[in-house]
Amino acid sequence: MQVAGMTWTVRVAGRGVPVLFLHGFSGSGLSWAGIAGLGSLVRAIVPDLPGHGGTAWEARVGGAEAAATGVAATGAPPDRRPRASVERTADDLAGIVRRLGAERVDVVGYSMGARIALRIAATHPEVVGRLVLEAPSAGIADPGARAERAAADAERARFVVNEGIEAFAARWEAEPVLAGEAALPVAARERQAAIRRSHAPLGLAASLVYAGQGAMEPLHGRLRAVVAPTLVVAGADDPARARAEEVAAAIPAARLVLVPGAGHAPHVERPDRFHALLFDFLMETAA
Repeated sequence: MQVAGMTWTVRVAGRGVPVLFLHGFSGSGLSWAGIAGLGSLVRAIVPDLPGHGGTAWEARVGGAEAAATGVAATGAPPDRRPRASVERTADDLAGIVRRLGAERVDVVGYSMGARIALRIAATHPEVVGRLVLEAPSAGIADPGARAERAAADAERARFVVNEGIEAFAARWEAEPVLAGEAALPVAARERQAAIRRSHAPLGLAASLVYAGQGAMEPLHGRLRAVVAPTLVVAGADDPARARAEEVAAAIPAARLVLVPGAGHAPHVERPDRFHALLFDFLMETAA
């Protein structure tokens, strides 16, 4: 699918209520293979996010080459930011939803995908029916801390471009937020590893620099304006759990569920529990 000159890969399956599934950093639409298949209950709309899988990161390759140098455009208006940014991605996804003939969709986002889902809910509320945020963050409010994160992500971007996807994936898998994957069955762990290693280094570099928490506009001031019924899911053992709790506390009438025995990715680490939470929320709030 072409969106304003940029190529997107978007998978659509099913005939029920439309649900947009947004994966996390270094994942892809394939990350939702076990969840998006809710049979006839949903029409799953599952994109690869910019820089991941089959979706480009800019309408021109030059944007990604700039990303590899660590040059971000955090001060630019949203419509002038790179296409891989959270802001432009949210706008593109709202347009994709409309092009697919869905006036409104439920949105399920994980980690980076949850940040994009929050942006859609805040800036395109007419598109969002219900919202499921797994391990979300509203960004980094403190300018100094945001600059530190931007610098760290720029260094990661240089590393993936210079050292390659295999070295980067191994380094990323050692991050504390992915510690829960160590306990996964071998087949599930290998599946996550294969998806992570399927990406182009420049694509992940662009995502790090332009869609990272150091680059995105913080959304803390917009959370109270989110009107969609919202479920926030976090692993009880997630080292970033406080960010999810902060989001849940700020969104009016949001419901927070902590999943015991799960870290940053309950849909991967405790899939049966996550499936049940998702199904119950969508069915309960459908009336």
